[in-house]
Amino acid sequence: MKQIEAFVDSVYQNVGGNIKEIQELKAEMKSHLLEAVHELKIEGKSEKEATEIAIERFGGEKEMRSVVGQLFKAQKTFAKWVLYTAIAFLLISTLIFSIVMPIEKSQLDQSNQVASQILNNLGDNEVIPTLIETDIQEVVRSSGRITGISIYDHEKLFSSTNENVEPIYSFREEGLFNIWNNTGFLTYNGYGESNNTWHISIESKSYEGTAIILLLVGIVVYWTLFIIWATINAYHHRRLNIGWIIVFALLNILGYLIYKLVEKKRLSKTNS
Repeated sequence: MKQIEAFVDSVYQNVGGNIKEIQELKAEMKSHLLEAVHELKIEGKSEKEATEIAIERFGGEKEMRSVVGQLFKAQKTFAKWVLYTAIAFLLISTLIFSIVMPIEKSQLDQSNQVASQILNNLGDNEVIPTLIETDIQEVVRSSGRITGISIYDHEKLFSSTNENVEPIYSFREEGLFNIWNNTGFLTYNGYGESNNTWHISIESKSYEGTAIILLLVGIVVYWTLFIIWATINAYHHRRLNIGWIIVFALLNILGYLIYKLVEKKRLSKTNS
């Protein structure tokens, strides 16, 4: 059966990957070939004829070498795309977070300015002028983010004896709580500012919560995919064990760098 062994060795010649896995695949291929040879010999073929026919049915040396090469190439490609996907999730979620958060900070500053301006216009007046009510309506209608402004009596609002105080004046965006605004992408933040007479409460749309969730999801997906990629690489180098999987899971890229340093030292000792 030296011809079968030579054929199997030639098929897996120059194939990179996990040696243990390659040996198992070679043993499986040899077993199938021997079984085919045995069946052909029962049919009356000589051992040489049976061996040649079995190899030919298997596809021949060139074709099988191509198939095996493509198989291991697919494994490497899969590992590569796992890493690319992990990095993409991390970069995209970080980019979204870094874009949204400054916008949210700017929105908070805008709410602060609006509240301060209303307070300055109100001063110590005991009633709210009609002009200020008109200005508030205009701000809510024209602003893409401010959804409501309410004016409270400062003393009543912060009195310990009153829990539910109705605003003296309030104007909110129409259709505020429609289906689109409640898909989970939007949250509504409240901001308040006071003087001795009045308290201004401003409600505004916010994507801050969504940005934080996307960042966390991106980190989790990246972390998980990187663990898978590192595990595949350690497996291909015949160094995978539960210890390295734990290191990859806990330390992620730092754990993989530690793994590479350990492997580098091991190889240097082997070659010395």
